[in-house]
Amino acid sequence: MKRRQHPCASLEALASEVRDDRHAAILLVWTPGHPRMCLPEEVAGLHAAMAVARERWTREDLEGATSRLRWFAVLMAGFTVHAFFSGMDAVAKLAARAGQVLTFGERVYFAVRAVLGSTALGLAVLLFVLFGFIPWYQARKRRAELAVWGADGDAVRVPSLRFETWLELQPARATMFLLGLMTFVGLAQLLPGDAVLAAGLVKADYLHGQWWRLLTAPFLHGNIVHFLMNMAALVYLGKRLEVFARWPHLALVFLFAAVVGGEASVTFVSATSVGASGGLMGWLGFLIVFETLHARLVPRPARRRLIAGVLLTAFIGLLGYRFIDNAAHLGGLLAGMVYAAIVFPKSASPKRPGTNFTDRLAGTTAMAVLVAAAALAIWQIAGS
Repeated sequence: MKRRQHPCASLEALASEVRDDRHAAILLVWTPGHPRMCLPEEVAGLHAAMAVARERWTREDLEGATSRLRWFAVLMAGFTVHAFFSGMDAVAKLAARAGQVLTFGERVYFAVRAVLGSTALGLAVLLFVLFGFIPWYQARKRRAELAVWGADGDAVRVPSLRFETWLELQPARATMFLLGLMTFVGLAQLLPGDAVLAAGLVKADYLHGQWWRLLTAPFLHGNIVHFLMNMAALVYLGKRLEVFARWPHLALVFLFAAVVGGEASVTFVSATSVGASGGLMGWLGFLIVFETLHARLVPRPARRRLIAGVLLTAFIGLLGYRFIDNAAHLGGLLAGMVYAAIVFPKSASPKRPGTNFTDRLAGTTAMAVLVAAAALAIWQIAGS
C-alpha cells in the first residue's frame, strides 16, 4: 500500500488484495520468489488479478471522465448561447442609438463576431479542453489499451511503470518548500486590494525602475484555476527535476527561466503578467534536454510525456492567446533548455549527477532570492 506495509498470508491472499484494489494504492509487492520488492505486474501469479483491477480502473475512470465531459460541454454551450444573444442585443442597441436598423442577418453576423471575440467564452473553451476533453481522451485511450495488456504488454510497460512508481516514492523537499511559498503568496492575494497591480509584472512600472516586479510576479496568479494548474505542474515537474538534477538546480532553473520569461513578456506583451508559468516552462525545457542527454536515467515513454507537455502547452496557448502570456512560456522554455545544455553535458551513466559545494552555494543563493521575492510580494500586497 502507499507509504505503508500490508502483509498477506499467501500469494492467493495477495492476488485478492490486488484484485480488490479500487484506487491503485498497491505500488509494490514482495513474494518469496523475488529478492526485492517489485511491481505487481512483475509477479506471474498476479497477472489475472491485475487484469481484473485494470478493467475496473479504466471502466470507472472512463465513466467519470465522460460525465465530466458532458457537464463541461453543457456549460460551454450555455456560455456560447449567452454570448450570442448578448451580442445580438448589444448590436441592436448600438444601431438604435446611431439611428440605424440592422437586418436579422446583420445582427447574427455581429453576434457571431462577438462570440468569437469573447474572453469569457475563450476561458470556457480552455476549461472544457483542460478538464473535460483531455481527461476523457486519456481515459478512453487507457480503456482501449486493455486489449494489448498481458504478459507481453507488461514486459513492454514495466520499465515505465517502475520509473513512475520509483519517482512517486522519492522525497522532494525543495519542491514542497517552493510550493509552500507559492501558497503563502496565494493566500495573501485574498487580502483586500489589487494584488496584481501591487506586485504583478505591470510593464510600465517595470520599465520605470520597479525591476523587482520581475521576481514577485511569478508568485502571483490571476485566479484559482490558474493557481491550481500551475501548482499541479510545479509538484510533478519540480519533483522530477529535483530527483534527477538535485535541489540546487531546481531553484536556479526556476529563477533563471522566470526572469528570462518575464523579460520576453516585457518585450512582446503589453498587458500585465502574473504566474509561475515562465519558471515552470523552464523546468519542462530543462528536463527535456537533461533527460535526452542522460537517456539511461529515464525510460523513453516517460520522456515522451514531456514532449507531449510542450505540445499541450502550445495548444492551450493558441486557445487562450488573449489571456495567456505565450512570450513568457516560450522564453522560460528556451531558458531551461539552454541551462541544461550548458550545465549538464551528455552522459551514458545510469547514475544521477551529484552536487558540489559550488552547486549548493548557488542553489542556496537562488532559493534565498525566491524567498525574498515571495516575502516582497506579500509585503506589496498587504500595503496595497
